[in-house]
Amino acid sequence: MLTRIARAGYGVVFETVFRRMDAERAHGVGAAVIRAIGRCAPLRLAARTVCRPAPSLQTRALGRVFPSPFGLAAGFDKNAELTDGLAALGFGHVEIGTVTPRPQPGNPKPRMFRLVGDRGLINRMGFNNEGVERARAELEARRSRTALIGVNIGKNKDTPDDEAVDDYVAAAEALREHADYLVVNVSSPNTPGLRGLQELDALEPILRATQEAAAGVPLLVKIAPDLEDDAIRRIGELAVRIGLDGIVATNTTIARAPLETSARIVEAYGAGGLSGRPLRARSLEVLRVLRAAVPDELCIISVGGVVDEHDVAARLEAGATLVQGYTAFLYEGPLWAASINRGLERLRRRGR
Repeated sequence: MLTRIARAGYGVVFETVFRRMDAERAHGVGAAVIRAIGRCAPLRLAARTVCRPAPSLQTRALGRVFPSPFGLAAGFDKNAELTDGLAALGFGHVEIGTVTPRPQPGNPKPRMFRLVGDRGLINRMGFNNEGVERARAELEARRSRTALIGVNIGKNKDTPDDEAVDDYVAAAEALREHADYLVVNVSSPNTPGLRGLQELDALEPILRATQEAAAGVPLLVKIAPDLEDDAIRRIGELAVRIGLDGIVATNTTIARAPLETSARIVEAYGAGGLSGRPLRARSLEVLRVLRAAVPDELCIISVGGVVDEHDVAARLEAGATLVQGYTAFLYEGPLWAASINRGLERLRRRGR
């Protein structure tokens, strides 16, 4: 009941305040609230009491026990400064980043746009982050260890593609001690040339070198939804061949159809990756293609278009090991993860 009332209240705030605010600025306001929850012990305890996942949701993956199969995708907490607050809000894991070896400002603003009717988001952030040293300092200062931490790593924009492996290795070496798992991000559409690294000839040496640098920390690779199914299968086969621990599927899409938002508005927003509900169907398709191509023991983290507990349950039934969301968090508010966890528990009690 409390979560329903709080979500209804957030809906009013979104419609009257956040919807009229620049999307990135609204994200900053929300982040400040979550940061405050994480840094204030009484607030953190209160949130944890309300939002704690039920013990029945514990999930074993990547050699760890996750409090819930549902976690937060990379992109929301780029510098690892919100992990304590996010853990208190019920996320079973938090994937920070994308983190690059050196700080970089990302692309020019504005660079984040809501598609409210579609419950979607277009962003061209461009790996804006403060680099591995800031992320490491924040992870060392964590007050709570309830949520597990994934670290999503990428290359700096000005690093030539033929030297990209050096950036992934450097980031893995800097952050491995504070990560429950690492993710090689070669699939963002917002860094020129990055998606070309998904070609097997370029991808294999990056993954092998980063795997060595990870020094036993589980390593996954994040792929784009825009790959052909055969290319997805080949990446799955590569992951199995080299002993990767898993695959994160999927990143944002460069596709723009079908959408309820008018084509004129979408065109005006320009380039960037589309996330949220419009990605739901393709992300589920990619999951099914992957799961059919790899052994059951390979971890697949499914992300893209997840809105509620029914979406999470559908991904788990289709073979996902863990599930992530992001865009719906901006629309549903701070108790979103708690609501999904409670919904999952209800579905399991009913035998689904």
